[in-house]
Amino acid sequence: MHTAMPSGVGNWDVGTTVDSRLTIRDCRAVTTAPAPESTGDVSLVVAARAGDRAAFGGLYARYARMVHGILLARVPPGDVDDLVQDVFLRAMPRLCDLRDVERFGPWLAAITRNRANDYYRQTRAVAAVTESLPEDEAELPASNTAPNAEAVAILTIVRALPETYRETLILRLVEGMTGPEIAARTGLKPGSVRVNLHRGMLQLREKLAEASVTSAIQAYPPSSGKNSAEQGKNALRRRNEP
Repeated sequence: MHTAMPSGVGNWDVGTTVDSRLTIRDCRAVTTAPAPESTGDVSLVVAARAGDRAAFGGLYARYARMVHGILLARVPPGDVDDLVQDVFLRAMPRLCDLRDVERFGPWLAAITRNRANDYYRQTRAVAAVTESLPEDEAELPASNTAPNAEAVAILTIVRALPETYRETLILRLVEGMTGPEIAARTGLKPGSVRVNLHRGMLQLREKLAEASVTSAIQAYPPSSGKNSAEQGKNALRRRNEP
């Protein structure tokens, strides 16, 4: 499992993913392989229902990225890995409640979204108790230093997009799932996935452009007249150089 947000974003296109080792200045598109067939899901679900833990492990391997991406679109990155495990632990004993074994993916996606909602209900309850304690008794969260500040900033922008777009974008750009794979795993219609990716990408590019301009202005504060304008142009040019 992973929580790292790919840091290369400059040239994202629908139908491509981004090498997580890249930065905005060093971004290049990476073509993804076709989505794997999910025809074996039914047999895995049936076997897992009968208590076959290896079969459930197979379902975990197929759907862990989907669960991870849905959670990453909703909860703090530092808590995602633990919640992924929790989602599968909740799903395993409830397989008998799944009426249509062919709908395992959408069923698991719904459990994942509900777990994210539960996370915030529990967080609010803990916060209320913590606020009632004396300051020296309140448990402080551990310090979390991001290994890549730029990646964190990009993820923050994606998570600020409308929910419909951010979930699909994270599944595509962070988890590396193809459009058809997202549709097959989550139960969304392929057309809806395409629309969400297209519209979400437009909004993401707009936000990234705004962030780049703001960053350039902060890095090169105004001096006077033409010199100031030239400095701003040079700053943006340097940020976008390959």
